[in-house]
Amino acid sequence: MADYYINVFLDDEKLKQIEDAGVGDQIQEIDGKKVIQVGLTKKEQKKLAKGFPDAVFDASNACVLPGDAESTLMGFITDNKSLDIMKFAILKLYNPLAGKAPRSASSEVVK
Repeated sequence: MADYYINVFLDDEKLKQIEDAGVGDQIQEIDGKKVIQVGLTKKEQKKLAKGFPDAVFDASNACVLPGDAESTLMGFITDNKSLDIMKFAILKLYNPLAGKAPRSASSEVVK
């Protein structure tokens, strides 16, 4: 069992994608809405928290990703036909260098 979860709430289009991927049996219902939950380890959760500081984990240790990240996650789910994809998806979702200026090599040469 995972330590944390990403909730992906399903509209009609996402529901069809999930069913076509063969993981429709893992659809759950939360607050009357259909959802799939992608499990995370504590380490993956820490990376997501750094990459998405606005993603707040609730009392059940679940969060919702922003639109583009959720689309990327859905792509991994449908391509791999599994919800056990975080080892691969975290590399695409978490970019530790995002927003940082590239370092330049020193132009001064030491003699």
